Amino acid sequence: MFGATKSLLFGMDTATDTGLASLRNATTWLNSPPLTAEGLRGKVVLVDFCTYTCVNWLRTLPYVRAWAEKYGQHGLVVIGAHTPEFGFEHDLENVRRALAAMRVTYPIAVDNEYAIWNGFSNQYWPALYLLDAKGAIRFTHFGEGAYDESERMIQQMLDEAGARGFSREMVKVDAHGLEVSADWSDVKSGETYLGTDQTEHFVRGAARLKLNEWTLAGDWEIGNKAVALNKPNSKILYHFHARDVNLVMGPAARGTSPRFVVRLDGQAPGDAQGADVDGHGQGVVAEQRTYQLIRQQRPIVDRQFEIEFLDAGVEAFCFTFG
Repeated sequence: MFGATKSLLFGMDTATDTGLASLRNATTWLNSPPLTAEGLRGKVVLVDFCTYTCVNWLRTLPYVRAWAEKYGQHGLVVIGAHTPEFGFEHDLENVRRALAAMRVTYPIAVDNEYAIWNGFSNQYWPALYLLDAKGAIRFTHFGEGAYDESERMIQQMLDEAGARGFSREMVKVDAHGLEVSADWSDVKSGETYLGTDQTEHFVRGAARLKLNEWTLAGDWEIGNKAVALNKPNSKILYHFHARDVNLVMGPAARGTSPRFVVRLDGQAPGDAQGADVDGHGQGVVAEQRTYQLIRQQRPIVDRQFEIEFLDAGVEAFCFTFG
């Protein structure tokens, strides 16, 4: 799967409603009163499955925002189905804050019970479902990419619904930070979960890490879904090959901001700093979200990433690369 995260969650309740009918089972709605299949008749509907820490979804977001803005007045309704991957993504305050920071203003169906996810028989973040004015699914795409193809299908369905007056040019986006497309030609490191349920490539006490191996140094508790820092001055080390290093993490207690320092091959990142650190590699973990820690310039080579936490009270969930 190109640029998508497959759900590894099982045992969710099975939805009895399918397609747009499953919207009635949303936990709550953001940016909109509740939308229904009946109320959407005659509209072209784009349902975009997301979860706010998913970097694959974040890199599609500039296009989804642009489509909502360009075609909304011509009969397209964009609905984000926010189906959480991590426990903290069930927290409505976290979701509301994150989506506001991402300038998401189109309707969001909060799908904490996976009712809409199951109603569409979905398995991936991100996943795009395009439904025509009669409510039939006519186009799907899982993962990143296929932006022009998706937009041409939006235009085709709007034409069929009788919409007129929109430009046929494809949208242009100006992405920043985590929303910038991955450098797929030079990504040799993959999504890596840190909890015991899904951990891969973890080694203990290695004097030297091989490509895509990672380890912990200091006092950590390894849980099912995350690693938790017990004492300060503890580290996570990862031998990687990619332009970007991102880490899903957060403070263990709301309202705290543990400090950290990032290093590349033992040195401050300098010009390779990510959006969430300064040139000295310093940053704070103030929220539960995806942090961009490294963004390098070419040439990309194998390098050793290190993050040292200067304060306790941090949980780290998943590395992603780009």
